[in-house]
Amino acid sequence: MLKGEIVELRPVSREDLAHLYRWANDEKLTQLGSGSSAALQNNNPKEAIEAHYEKNLTSHDMWTHGKVFIVYTLATDEVIGKCDFRQVNPITRSAEIGLNIGERSFWGKGYGQDIIRTMLKHLFYTLNVRRVQLDTWSGNHQAIRLYEKCGFKHEGKLRQNEFIDGEYYDTVLMGLLREEYKKSSGSM
Repeated sequence: MLKGEIVELRPVSREDLAHLYRWANDEKLTQLGSGSSAALQNNNPKEAIEAHYEKNLTSHDMWTHGKVFIVYTLATDEVIGKCDFRQVNPITRSAEIGLNIGERSFWGKGYGQDIIRTMLKHLFYTLNVRRVQLDTWSGNHQAIRLYEKCGFKHEGKLRQNEFIDGEYYDTVLMGLLREEYKKSSGSM
């Protein structure tokens, strides 16, 4: 378990699968998190969601599969979302991250920042990653602001790479280096 200031990141358990299924089939939530890929992810049967997460339940090989965590609040022990790291490259010491706060009543209250900071601390100081990256779509302003607050820099974009609700959007590429994280967090 990874403990932040207001969240705790725990490994996915079978008891968490009902939350993951509900969030995966929430069209708006999936669209925010996945952009145009949401069209391929919605309306999944429960068995498909369970099969997808089964490898995370049983695998200890984070270098191949990455790691998915369920996010709990420290104050009330409520399940509020999920986060993950993936695409771990041991040669370049890089990884990609993502997060999804599935319970909307927790949006805009600092949980996203704490989730990212908790993951970054783990990736940079426990797993010795040097670079963390992510992407989102240009219409997801809430996510872009969150990533900027956490120190991520805009590194590029894929023009008109997302198609959402009849409009094209850019894919926004962002990254953070360990030395930038050290400066912004004042840690270690």
